[in-house]
Amino acid sequence: MNKFVNIALVGLGQIGNYLYNELNIKKKEIEIKTGKHIRIVAISAKNRNKKRRFKINKKIFYQNPLNIFKDKKIDILIESIGLSDGISKKIVETALKKKINVITPNKALIAKHGDYLSQIAEKKNVCLEFEASVAGGIPILKTIKEGLATNRFKKIYGILNGTTNYILTEMENTNETFDKVLQKAQKLGYAEPGNPKLDLNGFDAFAKVRILSALAFNNRISKHKCLMEGIQNIDLKDIKIASQLNLRIKLLGISEIINNQLFETVHPCLVSKKSYIGNVNGVMNAIIMQGKPVGESILQGEGAGPGPTSSSLLSDLLTIMKGNINKPFGLSSHKRKAIKAFDIKNYSNSLYLRFEVKDKPGVLSLITNRLAKFKISIKRIIQTPDKKNNKATIVIITHKTTEINAKKSLNIFRKNKNILKFPILIRLYN
Repeated sequence: MNKFVNIALVGLGQIGNYLYNELNIKKKEIEIKTGKHIRIVAISAKNRNKKRRFKINKKIFYQNPLNIFKDKKIDILIESIGLSDGISKKIVETALKKKINVITPNKALIAKHGDYLSQIAEKKNVCLEFEASVAGGIPILKTIKEGLATNRFKKIYGILNGTTNYILTEMENTNETFDKVLQKAQKLGYAEPGNPKLDLNGFDAFAKVRILSALAFNNRISKHKCLMEGIQNIDLKDIKIASQLNLRIKLLGISEIINNQLFETVHPCLVSKKSYIGNVNGVMNAIIMQGKPVGESILQGEGAGPGPTSSSLLSDLLTIMKGNINKPFGLSSHKRKAIKAFDIKNYSNSLYLRFEVKDKPGVLSLITNRLAKFKISIKRIIQTPDKKNNKATIVIITHKTTEINAKKSLNIFRKNKNILKFPILIRLYN
């Protein structure tokens, strides 16, 4: 790479806009650390005239990012559009085929097309770096690929989405409803102002789980159908009851090898207030790795917002500028294997079940009898009557049971006139 490094920045949303400013104000610092001078020679976004936080040089602006390749010599392209397909895939694929190094925070793209894109990068002997795709500013991917490269991992799990962690923390601290706290998160820039669905429904965290699995277990990115649940159905009532039980609700991403099979999931979990993961609050992410011989390692840091993401993007930039050509997933594509999926029906947990019922004799015994029919044994029952409205809330904590038993037992309650709404299920993390 020459003394001058030409950079194209495609996508000027929250992250791209913040990064554009960082690149401009840190040119000297980057030059000191790499011996090379960066030049932003092209930028691209849908709207040239959109009001942005920083002044954009319109002389280097491209509405169609594919035209950049015709006009400019590019050494490094940074893609931050954020789509799993469409122009995001096209721009990254084109850049790699033209022997241009690529940096992206786009976890949806990597989780879906990472295997294919890494094969192109390896064939063309260029970098495809995506540190910022998982856990914001935490250097988790480099830690797995480099710092802990010789370890054999058994399990990786943690809080992988800062938006959902902020919402759950704020609901507990303020006693405000999900909708009110979501609005606050949007104003602060922690949640997308238009459609925050991908954060809330667990998809964002699940894409990160698939990337972590591929790195930790040297497997191809899995396409298995897995259990994915978000926090959109978590009620303030559940957070209050959990607190009384000395528990907290956290959205956890989990990836592990069970009997030589790959198990991946994202769902809300009840964790002890005394546990490490139970005290990771606000926009913080935390990832716990179980490896051999290192044992248990923990990384924690901010996982939401353009600042932490830009930190990881700049880290990838310096890696490339120092002349390091890395395998995107730490191992040659042809050496990475496919791993059979663990059957989700056999996943077992203790359960928190909340029933809203008519307050009348026999309802509790109806519930417990039907749970027993599916071999679900009860550890604890909390019954709270609402005499004024002739209703009651029944919370049941169960002993461990399988996913298939839980699903079958709850389906029975769908059409019962004494059960006022479908039961809430939250798994206890063991």
